[in-house]
Amino acid sequence: MLRELPLYFMLLPAVALVAIYSYGSMAGVVIAFQKFVPAKGMFGHQQWVGFQNFTTLFSMPNIWPVIKNTVIIAFFKLLGGVIVPVVFALLLNEVRNLFTKRIFQTLVYLPHFLSWVILSGILLNLLSPGEGLVNIFISKLGIEPIFFLGNPDVFPGTMVVADIWKTFGFGSVIYLAALTSIDPSLYEAAVIDGANRWRQTLHITLPGISAIIVLMTVLGLANILNGGFDQIYNMYSPVVYSTGDILDTLVFRLGIEQAQYSLSTAAGLFKSGVSLVFIVVSYYLADKFTGYRVF
Repeated sequence: MLRELPLYFMLLPAVALVAIYSYGSMAGVVIAFQKFVPAKGMFGHQQWVGFQNFTTLFSMPNIWPVIKNTVIIAFFKLLGGVIVPVVFALLLNEVRNLFTKRIFQTLVYLPHFLSWVILSGILLNLLSPGEGLVNIFISKLGIEPIFFLGNPDVFPGTMVVADIWKTFGFGSVIYLAALTSIDPSLYEAAVIDGANRWRQTLHITLPGISAIIVLMTVLGLANILNGGFDQIYNMYSPVVYSTGDILDTLVFRLGIEQAQYSLSTAAGLFKSGVSLVFIVVSYYLADKFTGYRVF
């Protein structure tokens, strides 16, 4: 303990931040069970209403469509966020020219380091139905322009594709690192046996990184109710609320725009409770199938 005391002191700032912003803010959960009036203070003489806010929340006509939108968008982001990085990592692993490999890596990593505020501006221009580069190209093919951000049927798919485009390059780093752990002698033996590159990928490469693929998929279940507030909020509009509104944006509108603090806290607490269940299940599955344990 005394020998490692400097390391504990190094941890203090991080522990303080977690204590203040993660645990300290949990006191606000009580607002979900109150008829909250800001002027009285959080711990003032607030009127306690029990589960009335949750009853009101689940009686709202749009709550179930919002939950459905959240799950659908998050599920396809999770699915694409595993498949696309794996495929890209496999393809990039086949590139033998180091300079070319680094160029591709830099190009696909770049969107990850840009915020959704910046990327949403870029996508608004690219996907514009009148002057957007994508619709200009589509028109050249004889297809009618698509209102990607104003058509409720197209909006969820646009969000999924945009999110995959932003994150797959950085996500592929994990799988590229996993590929380096595969014993090269396995490929040498496969070549002697006459296996081509496809057979080597199918019988050596994929089984070699299967544990990482399963682990990343299972851990991604914990975010099944995180549809991506930053992305959706910067790119949606009332026109696409029917298919694009998610729990995070609903909580924001209820709490910040409409000042319904108790109702928005109840919605946030519901989401946190469901996410907690998914986190517990995901870590159990990660331990069961891949031997991954946090503690």
